[in-house]
Amino acid sequence: MTSKYEILRRPLITEKTNELAFKLNQYVFEVSGDSNRTMVKEAVESIFKVNVIRVNIITAPGKSKRNAKSRRTILKKPVIKKAIVTLAEGDKIPFFEGVE
Repeated sequence: MTSKYEILRRPLITEKTNELAFKLNQYVFEVSGDSNRTMVKEAVESIFKVNVIRVNIITAPGKSKRNAKSRRTILKKPVIKKAIVTLAEGDKIPFFEGVE
């Protein structure tokens, strides 16, 4: 059994995720590989004390690239699992709040 802090690995903060946060009230987290929607919802609600309406999960495939020296060896980056969490109207996560 994983704890709620192991389910949410880190927040993903980019220009696109900031736009989602300000316009659609959606926040993006990198989550563990074995987590599901209900686990992510319970973790976000208990850690940040907000009401979660919906959770969408995306599994991004690992990208591959060639080694710089030999050009033969192919390096593979790991698979990333992301969760887009939609909060109720009026709820915000202050960790994501930056320059408005």
